[in-house]
Amino acid sequence: MFPREVISVGSLVLRVPGADDADAIVATCDDPVSARFLPLLPSPYTRQDALAYLARAEEKWDEGAAEFAITQDGRYVGAVGVSAPDGWGTVRLGYLVSPWARGKGVASAAARGLSDWLLDHGVARVELEAEVENVASLRAAYRSGFTEEGRRRDAKTLRDGRRTDVVTFGRIGRDPAGLWEPFLPFFAGGELSDGVVCLTPMTVDDAGAFHRMLQEPSVAEYGVGAANSPADDERRCRYTGYFWVSGQRVELAIRDAGTGEFAGHIQLVQIVPEFGQAMVGYSLTERFRGRGFMTRAVRLLTGWAFAETPLHRIVAGTEVSNTASQAVLERAGFVREGMRHKLLPKAGGGHADELCWVLMRPDAGEKS
Repeated sequence: MFPREVISVGSLVLRVPGADDADAIVATCDDPVSARFLPLLPSPYTRQDALAYLARAEEKWDEGAAEFAITQDGRYVGAVGVSAPDGWGTVRLGYLVSPWARGKGVASAAARGLSDWLLDHGVARVELEAEVENVASLRAAYRSGFTEEGRRRDAKTLRDGRRTDVVTFGRIGRDPAGLWEPFLPFFAGGELSDGVVCLTPMTVDDAGAFHRMLQEPSVAEYGVGAANSPADDERRCRYTGYFWVSGQRVELAIRDAGTGEFAGHIQLVQIVPEFGQAMVGYSLTERFRGRGFMTRAVRLLTGWAFAETPLHRIVAGTEVSNTASQAVLERAGFVREGMRHKLLPKAGGGHADELCWVLMRPDAGEKS
């Protein structure tokens, strides 16, 4: 069994929860965000549910697990706990942060502090998981020193009956102790805009418009691979936050800055940190063409990438017949770098040549 110790983590104190926490537990759990990402919580959540939780927390300690209240300046700000070690010395960790303490690094600090404590007490491995759409929890996992180890498909059922994927993480004693820094930081203010176009993270609300755009003949003509179903594109939109926070890719909606209407899609993909290189790709709905939207979008995204990330080289590829896309790249400052013959598969059979393009980071202010 774990000792019932008080754990200090910076300004946080982890301690055994008690009856005085009941009202704060109700306010924490009877919250839309808590209900959304913890579908097994009762909803609505009552004081009786809080008292049942406190009784169960006491039982967990007796069974070899541990349950802590997270407090800051004496105030309850969440909970963190672990299962009893299994036969291989592995425990599973979970956390919940109160609405009034979110966005302040509470979950990551508590998870790091508790996992440090667990490893010091002989635990061989600490595991946790986060729903693929729970970006706050994913960020907390990375920041607290955990390593992403995979995804479990359709592992969880939500309140509406939909199945969702979870991302799995692990931490062991020999993992590096340094703090995690995202390779792709989120936009300051949540968007990029030049007053004409606006780039925002693509969400599930964009799935319908995104799918319809991909079905437009002039877009589908240059697509690679089989066409996706509406469900496939909705799933892709649900993953965009995870793709970004994990450093895999950036998926953005291009919007009319005046109306907020979905105008297209732009992405930063094939990110290779070791080479400082990424690829830009994009599509625009037919009704927004001829207004310079895509050139503006490419300039906004590449400007952000060079200013905020270590990338120094952004590449693009266009089919040789796609002169409109080539004109966008030239206006955005890209130069031709070569040609790859018979690379791009065509829907009717055969392959097309690809022109290769590159935009280099300006020498002034280059990040290392």
